[in-house]
Amino acid sequence: MTIGVGARVARHPFLAGLAPAHRAELAEYAAPAHFAAHERIFTEGGSADRFWLIEKGVVALDMREPGRTPLVVETLPAGTVLGWSWLVAPYRWAFGARAWEPVEALAFDAAAVRVRCDADPGFGYAVLRCFVPVILERMQTTRLRLLDLYALPGPAAGAWP
Repeated sequence: MTIGVGARVARHPFLAGLAPAHRAELAEYAAPAHFAAHERIFTEGGSADRFWLIEKGVVALDMREPGRTPLVVETLPAGTVLGWSWLVAPYRWAFGARAWEPVEALAFDAAAVRVRCDADPGFGYAVLRCFVPVILERMQTTRLRLLDLYALPGPAAGAWP
């Protein structure tokens, strides 16, 4: 038996903080999406016109580094969201994303969700409250990953002038 999009949105853990009415509204902009293992979902700098609720599989977030293959900065498991750049103009991806393994997800039309958020500030605020913790966590994870990769040896204790 196939579960409908509305029921899939309603049960996704990322949206647990939304009121049932807001989850139902959001479901209007959702469609099933599937990605094969290693399939590129989006590229850093590309148009951020979607976001996804990951239901099965793992997605790797990456960033370009000149002269190298993209650097994986985080992996996203089932139960979370992929994509927040659709919230901030000019709506370009801050990272790239590739399916680490086969992925089943729900894809949302970001432009339509933004229009709905603008038309109903209560809905918009509720959606934003879901995404702000993700933005902060992803930025912190990236910061720590970059510190691990590019950290220079610090001064010895008491060596600062």
